[in-house]
Amino acid sequence: MTAASARARLTRGSLYVGALLGPFGGGVVAAILPEIGASFAVSPSVAASALTAYLVPFAALMLVSGTLGERWGQARTIRLAYVVYAVAAVGAALAPWFWLFQVTRGVQGCANAFTLPLLMAKLAEGTPQARLGRALGLFGAMQAVGQTSAPLVGGLAAEASWRWAFAGIALVGAVLAACPLPPDQAQDASRPTRLRDSWRRDVLLPGLVGLVGWACLSGVSFLVAFRLEDAFGLSSGLRGLVLTGFGVAGILTARVVGGVNDRYGPRPSAVTGLVAGALLLAAIGFVDSLAVAAACWAVAGFCGQLIMVAINSSVLSGGERGRGGAISVVQAMRFVGMAAAPAAFTAPYHHAAALGFGLPAALLLLVTPLTVVLRRTRSRG
Repeated sequence: MTAASARARLTRGSLYVGALLGPFGGGVVAAILPEIGASFAVSPSVAASALTAYLVPFAALMLVSGTLGERWGQARTIRLAYVVYAVAAVGAALAPWFWLFQVTRGVQGCANAFTLPLLMAKLAEGTPQARLGRALGLFGAMQAVGQTSAPLVGGLAAEASWRWAFAGIALVGAVLAACPLPPDQAQDASRPTRLRDSWRRDVLLPGLVGLVGWACLSGVSFLVAFRLEDAFGLSSGLRGLVLTGFGVAGILTARVVGGVNDRYGPRPSAVTGLVAGALLLAAIGFVDSLAVAAACWAVAGFCGQLIMVAINSSVLSGGERGRGGAISVVQAMRFVGMAAAPAAFTAPYHHAAALGFGLPAALLLLVTPLTVVLRRTRSRG
């Protein structure tokens, strides 16, 4: 292997590792909320606001972060965001007061808002469109790795001190800031990227599919936990084990998902994910077999990846101009959906389990016609 090819692999690999950092940093507190609460003398429920402190600025800022990053230069913005993320993680590890810890979590969310869409745009720039689905499938798998491993790593770190988890995040952020990134493509100075360039029909309608798709699949993990306790009496540890099936399935099927998208196109992939996901969710609300419910939830992880890879590949194949801003808006809508799921589906579930799972299943079917706006990637390079 030549030095040039080794550097190219390192450069591309840094994009995938960067995909892991945000979900990991966001979810690392999930398993250590009691320890965080005890350290700052607050209740676990108050400590749980550390998740909100991260997700709210993350989702809100991502509505504009992709466009701003393109204006400032994608590589420069990503590198600066890594540095800010690492410094904020150090602040979280050293924070003596809970309010300061919350501020550092918010800063981490803001930094992640700039890394996620710009990393995806960078990946799309350097990938032939005939293989874009596979690249995005692997990117999504790395995100799933971060989300799935975060509670485990956080819990292990808390055996010594929860603060070590944030020290590790800071180290990874610093290493990523030092890694090479693909050079930025030349921009047309006469046509600067504008915020409104990303607010168009071929971005917002796929974004709406992503909002509903992610809200009704990944966003209902709490409903699955309720169901596992109410119907099968599972302990918290066993519930957590079943819930990881969603992420593990997404990781293991990433190559298959990408291949399906590249071969058949985003529309069939998204339709399959939406319809199959709806049927699987409805089944969880009805079946009285733990094995079947667990299997349905795991396969739902595959369906979620089918939907998001299809949407992302469609939006990122829309040309060179405004690609970062477009995918930024789509990702923001995705996480807004996930954040809204508990408020939307908790009350129906407590009325009846079948209704709680039937409502998100119905929503998945209702947005299926919108997949007509997804465009097939065209071969290039």
